[in-house]
Amino acid sequence: MTQALHALKESLNTIIVGKSDVIDMALTGLLSGGHLLLEDHPGTGKTLLSLALARLTGLDFKRIQCTNDLMPSDVLGTQVLDAGGQEFHLHRGPIFAQLVLVDEINRASPKTQSALLEAMAEGQVSIDGETCALPQPFFLIATQNPDNHQGTFELPEAQLDRFTLRLSLGYPAAEEEVQILAGGDKRQQLSELNAVMSADDVLQLQQEVRAMRPGDALCDYVQRLLQASREHPQCQQGLSTRAGQALLRAASAYSRVCGDELVLPAHVQAVFVAVAAHRLVSYSHSGQELATQLLDQVAV
Repeated sequence: MTQALHALKESLNTIIVGKSDVIDMALTGLLSGGHLLLEDHPGTGKTLLSLALARLTGLDFKRIQCTNDLMPSDVLGTQVLDAGGQEFHLHRGPIFAQLVLVDEINRASPKTQSALLEAMAEGQVSIDGETCALPQPFFLIATQNPDNHQGTFELPEAQLDRFTLRLSLGYPAAEEEVQILAGGDKRQQLSELNAVMSADDVLQLQQEVRAMRPGDALCDYVQRLLQASREHPQCQQGLSTRAGQALLRAASAYSRVCGDELVLPAHVQAVFVAVAAHRLVSYSHSGQELATQLLDQVAV
């Protein structure tokens, strides 16, 4: 598995140039068994990263393009009467895939956004009173435009909390952008790549991450980070216990991505901003600023 994971990282770096830190975090989201929110301006590679992950891991892929008139049934599916008019059959929506890209999630209405909550939290959906399990592994990547773009709905706290990590790719450095411009069509390159692992491999890696047990001292460090967020004078909403669990899972997954056998405070610190920033609410500071302050204030 270590060799396959290394090959996956190398292949992703040939498609997403100069963003090795973002790639490590995206793999952290996948191996943690959580979900990933990519927030950035159009054209920075959010969709390309999702396509590359699906292609190289061999996961069944579906894409949902969000618009203001997208309905929950367009995402989940619905019961359809057969041609003979005798009985209803379930027509499954695009949510029934192992890797689902929800593109521009904040263009969907709150009603449609809420349809994703059960899928992200429970790995299942309810359609006309029938509960249907989603395929495993199930990894949802959502992209989001900045809030100042027209036609967007702000994601509520409950929706944000379902994402293990929130990342931003950002624009590439000058030399890397020249390399991208001279390198031709990245999607064409992606179509020529072969999968370096399978869905079963991803499940095995997720099981290995779940089997990792952080020590008591590390749990104490995480708890003090949670408590400091709740006591911070500029923080209206601190980190919940569920956020602490997500932080430990992400740190465990990140240690696996780095090839380390133990989960260390350095792994917690590496993923903390990506895990915590979108869960912190403040009227005077950004979540990223608050998360950085907490890391500085709480000693290991």
